[in-house]
Amino acid sequence: MTEEIFDIVDENGNPTGDTVSRAQAHEEGIRHRTAHIWVVRDNMGRPEVLLQKRALNKDSFPGRYDTSSAGHIQAGDEPLESAIRELSEELGIKANKDDLEFVGTFPIQYEKEFHGKMFKDNEIAFVYVYQKDVDINKLSIQKEELDSVEWFNLEKVYKACQPPRDEKFCVPMGGLEIVRKYVNEKYQAQGENMSKGMILGMFIGMAIGIALGAATGKMGTNMTMGMCVGMVIGMSVAVAHRNDQEDKDETVKR
Repeated sequence: MTEEIFDIVDENGNPTGDTVSRAQAHEEGIRHRTAHIWVVRDNMGRPEVLLQKRALNKDSFPGRYDTSSAGHIQAGDEPLESAIRELSEELGIKANKDDLEFVGTFPIQYEKEFHGKMFKDNEIAFVYVYQKDVDINKLSIQKEELDSVEWFNLEKVYKACQPPRDEKFCVPMGGLEIVRKYVNEKYQAQGENMSKGMILGMFIGMAIGIALGAATGKMGTNMTMGMCVGMVIGMSVAVAHRNDQEDKDETVKR
């Protein structure tokens, strides 16, 4: 089997022009790059993340739950193409560049003993989010790398990874915090649009109800009905606006 070769990178993740073997990188703690992909979904208004259970033969954190998909970036490769490849190899997800949202980078550095041998990790991780529908029962997982996959509530994972960390997880906090911030900002924006739409719809409904009430002499009934109808219309407008904005975002990405 051909030994993996990585680009040595600076503190910002930029290749220095030198390379290093995988073995040497982890024996000496030489900085290199990795791609981390988080598969995220909405489950009844609550964000969930897909975590992989690492294979027991892994050279670090065997048998623990980790980022959805992650892997080293080979020398000469770019982070995005590596992310696409990792998703395909580990989970069988065939993504293209427009399916992945780049959300940031973070450093990982530690020294820990696994299988009776010291493992030194020093990397810059490039983080991506994948949000298309995923049926875990139809995934083709790479048994050499992972044992299984499972959906977890994002907030519960975040709490479990706070000190003292639940040893069930080995999710890197840097990546988890980046993804949590991205997801929460997205949910907040959606909630604000929904609230604005409902308020606008309520006022429109009240105006319609007042007009109908004045004409029919049933002010209270018509105002209530108008407000309810207006709120429904407002919610529909807000959802339509959100979908339209997502379509525009996809167009910009292309």
